[in-house]
Amino acid sequence: MPIDEMMTVLEPHSLPNFVETPYVRDVTERALAYIAAGFPIHFRGISGTGKTTLAMHVAGEIARPVVMIHGDEEFSTSDLVGGEYGYRSRKVVDNFIHTVLKTEEDMQKRWADNRLTTACKNGFTLIYDEFTRSRPEANNVLLSVLQERMLDLPAPSHRDGNYLNVHPDFTAIFTSNPEEYAGVHRSQDALRDRMITLDLEHFDEETEVRITESKSGLANGDAAKIIKIVRGLRDSDSYEFAPTVRGCIMIAKTLAVRHASVNRDDPVFRQICIDILASETSRIGTVGSQSRTREVISELIDQVCQGENGGGKEKAEDFPRDGS
Repeated sequence: MPIDEMMTVLEPHSLPNFVETPYVRDVTERALAYIAAGFPIHFRGISGTGKTTLAMHVAGEIARPVVMIHGDEEFSTSDLVGGEYGYRSRKVVDNFIHTVLKTEEDMQKRWADNRLTTACKNGFTLIYDEFTRSRPEANNVLLSVLQERMLDLPAPSHRDGNYLNVHPDFTAIFTSNPEEYAGVHRSQDALRDRMITLDLEHFDEETEVRITESKSGLANGDAAKIIKIVRGLRDSDSYEFAPTVRGCIMIAKTLAVRHASVNRDDPVFRQICIDILASETSRIGTVGSQSRTREVISELIDQVCQGENGGGKEKAEDFPRDGS
């Protein structure tokens, strides 16, 4: 059956600026092994640990077309499977006898597959990003898909029958944030038991340095200094939410815009670090906690960049400005 013209199917390809370190390679190989054994994969971790990027990378390694779903509180089962949208009209005009005009009209509801049905039918890779943001009852349809390899379709609206046998090449990759995050539902035990969950922590230092360099163009060891500052703040527990590699990338990219250098005596660099890291680590932002966080960031800048002055340092303006 042809794919609905409104459906977006992604072709797998190498992600731009993707960084593969031993840590990333290990997670990828484990995920692919579980998939080869016939199990869906679930990447679980806090924001900024690379869940979606890893899911896309693993999907690229599988080398099948990709259908992507983003979890949503308003989702119902039909948003995953499909439903009846609009009508199909058929009209027959019989004028065989010129003095007699006979017409017949027939209107039928039109069924349209949605992403899950399309992936199951064609053997595509399904990436269900942040699936726990959808209500559990909307995800119940996945139980038979993952266990019995059968999709239960609403009857009698679908012309292929009530059940669809899932294509043998169908693969499912899920991602989710921890349950304590706002807007996240607790996933059903029955669904979680059907997948292999890989808990992702913060990247190791080497991976964070290489990601920051790749995404910003910052080089010559300056990315490593930014990483040390962020990791030091993470170890201090002086925050509401732990800083991630996203903060490192933001700092590095902003340095290029402001023509600042990674130097303790550069007030612009110092202010960029404080602004970005205080923002990333706080959601409510009480005055006392924010003040302490800023103090820790300033202390870390002094420790990591100690003994430097502005004389011989390269500035961000010497680095590529395209963010690649």
